[in-house]
Amino acid sequence: MQIKISTVFVDDHEKALAFYTGKLGFRKMADIAMGPYRWLTVVSPEGAHGVELQLESIAGFDAARIFQRSLYESGRPCTAFVTEDVEAEAQTLRERGVLVRGAPVDMGPIKAVMFEDGCGNLIHLVQPLVKPQ
Repeated sequence: MQIKISTVFVDDHEKALAFYTGKLGFRKMADIAMGPYRWLTVVSPEGAHGVELQLESIAGFDAARIFQRSLYESGRPCTAFVTEDVEAEAQTLRERGVLVRGAPVDMGPIKAVMFEDGCGNLIHLVQPLVKPQ
């Protein structure tokens, strides 16, 4: 069994696609119209082959809208992305106009900082400090 697709709820497909490709450097993988539904995924050029991030619209999906807002308002990230150098990555994101919340913080086995995707989400950017055994 594998993890193939992870989902992030977004408030606008076009805005999300522009952010995740233009600001984060991901590339569009799938964009399929299915009646009123749009299947939209992106992939990281640095990520594991075959793993996609689905950009799922909250339009018409009240439970997702409430869940997304609750996470955001409580300061909890909806997902996490991993980097080898969180300081450098946070600086690059700032230079690209991404709202990075504060400076990276040492949290024991990780160093991390959160940023906003502009689509209603906080994303945790994590640098592992301990190698897995």
